[in-house]
Amino acid sequence: MSFRERVRSGELLVGTWIKTPSPMVCEVLGLTPLDLLCLDAEHSPFDRGDIDACLAATRAAQMPTLVRLPSAADEHVLNALDCGATGVVIPHVTSAKMAASVAKAAHFGAGGRGYAGSTRAAGYTSKPMAKHLADSGAESTVIVQIEDLEALEAIEEIAAVDSVDCLFIGRIDLTVAMGAESPADEGVVAAVQRICDAGRRAGRAVGMFVGDVDEVPRWIEAGASLFLLASDHGFILQGAKQLAEKVKGG
Repeated sequence: MSFRERVRSGELLVGTWIKTPSPMVCEVLGLTPLDLLCLDAEHSPFDRGDIDACLAATRAAQMPTLVRLPSAADEHVLNALDCGATGVVIPHVTSAKMAASVAKAAHFGAGGRGYAGSTRAAGYTSKPMAKHLADSGAESTVIVQIEDLEALEAIEEIAAVDSVDCLFIGRIDLTVAMGAESPADEGVVAAVQRICDAGRRAGRAVGMFVGDVDEVPRWIEAGASLFLLASDHGFILQGAKQLAEKVKGG
């Protein structure tokens, strides 16, 4: 089963954010039992070369890897997939029309993704065109972030876009957009529930980040199945803190 099929089937998947543009960090995390990694090119300093090098490392480790793009621009979608990303996470998708457009940009076809046989994804010309087209169609995963008030109001229509594989809830941006003080605010939690409900009704997978892992069972029950939790930075900070506390006492 391809990673895209696993997402669409609602399989429980757990991954983490990569905030450090380092192939070595990616290589190390590629050795873990996580289901996926996500390079955060929206909020961390990943340039095109960094994305390319990090994806080379995760592909060598056979670790499915998404790229959260800097924007929904077609060229960012193209670059990530050509470099060998398993899929893309598109920030700030606010309408069904936009969702359909970014999904189209991620797949080959009329008006869609531009074709080149010289990319890593195409095996550097070693893969026949027909196979690359088929592999890409089966594997390229499109995840749209729901993190704006406009998206919340259009959530039923966005969830109904079949070419979108997963709705990813940007709870922190929703918190800010709603003028709330905390992601635990009752209105924010209700908005997250509303998105989960829309995904469930449409048969669309739902993913999210939560700061408190103890919340995960609640959101699994609500229909979420893809969780991107913590980050490489968090692992470093947590590990260093635990070491110091163990030696010195806390």
